[in-house]
Amino acid sequence: MDKVLLITGASRGIGAATAKLAAQQGWTVAVNYTANSLAADEVVRTIRAAGAHAIAIRADVANEAQVMDMFAHIDAKLGPLTGLVNNAGVVDVSQPVAEQSVARWRHMFEINVIGSMLCAREAVRRMSTRYGGSGGSIVNVSSAAARLGSPNEYVDYAASKAAIDTFTIGLAKETAGDGIRVNAVRPGLIETEIHASGGKPNRVAELKHHIPMQRGGTAQEVAQSIVWLLSDAASYTTMSLIDVSGAR
Repeated sequence: MDKVLLITGASRGIGAATAKLAAQQGWTVAVNYTANSLAADEVVRTIRAAGAHAIAIRADVANEAQVMDMFAHIDAKLGPLTGLVNNAGVVDVSQPVAEQSVARWRHMFEINVIGSMLCAREAVRRMSTRYGGSGGSIVNVSSAAARLGSPNEYVDYAASKAAIDTFTIGLAKETAGDGIRVNAVRPGLIETEIHASGGKPNRVAELKHHIPMQRGGTAQEVAQSIVWLLSDAASYTTMSLIDVSGAR
């Protein structure tokens, strides 16, 4: 049976790197994106050029109807889902909490938390042996910010990722007897485009002296941990929160 994997937010950064690496290791990949179809199509082209199978699917993970349609499309086009990487997430401009708006918080939690929970719910409905599935693996992309707090920058983002950590622990316990493993990876300062979206494109270079390893990480380094957690090599690993942060 084919190993079928959905990666949300897979048109760039950690998601794109994970999609390419997973395809190299035998996964059929559904590349989810929200807006950048050109980038998602390029990820798919790269995977297909290497002899693997992938499709791009547009859906906003915070929109339940779009998520339901996305999973139905995967069911029809790729077959039974056996893996999910909840990677889609947003950060906002650097601000102390006193200057942040409720609209900002709602947007952050709708995508980073509710979106991940919604995709996980649909994955469990398909993978759980309780519902007739054959098991599978879920990897949530959290952040080292969940334990650092990101004061004066992204406390709301950090709080959303702390929610993902707790969700990971609870869902892992809930589904361990149903053939599903649930883990999270917590990247530290990683060289991706997300820093530019937060108004700090040079953030990694500016802060790398705070990292014991004295450098930022790469999307490929995070992808290695994610794909290992998805694999049978991690068959007894569930409820784990793995830091990929250079000791920060």
